[in-house]
Amino acid sequence: MTELDPFTDALDFPLYVVTVETAGERAGCLVGFGSQCSIRPARFMVWLSRANRTYRVAARADRLAVHVLRHDQGHLARLFGGETGDRTDKFARAAWHPGPGGAPVLDEAPAWFVGRIEKRVDGGDHVGFLLAPEAAQHPAADGPRLLTLTDGRDITPGHPAN
Repeated sequence: MTELDPFTDALDFPLYVVTVETAGERAGCLVGFGSQCSIRPARFMVWLSRANRTYRVAARADRLAVHVLRHDQGHLARLFGGETGDRTDKFARAAWHPGPGGAPVLDEAPAWFVGRIEKRVDGGDHVGFLLAPEAAQHPAADGPRLLTLTDGRDITPGHPAN
């Protein structure tokens, strides 16, 4: 337990699926740390665990795709959060298409964006990827309830948190 746990335990962050492709290698993972961090210019920061295969692929990439899922899409959350790409081809089990720059875009995601990696930031056991959005598909204004941390609490991670 850390000093921050009592604060963060009271929050219900959105969960994201981050996907990446570089040199013919694809990876993706469920991410709980991400947020818009600038309005003008538009920027989004997403944090990937150093223990995760997605981080290792993203370290060589120039773009990431960030997806939100609906509350009822636990199957995708479990696939990208509970399996490791070291043993499972996640993209063989999820419909997707190449987005801008070849970033894998999940067909079932109600909203996503592809961002060019502008900077990587050391955050300890996670590395932040500062993204400049290039293309996006937005959810409908009256869209479905999106997947949050509370919805994903029962997913056993494919890799340890650190």
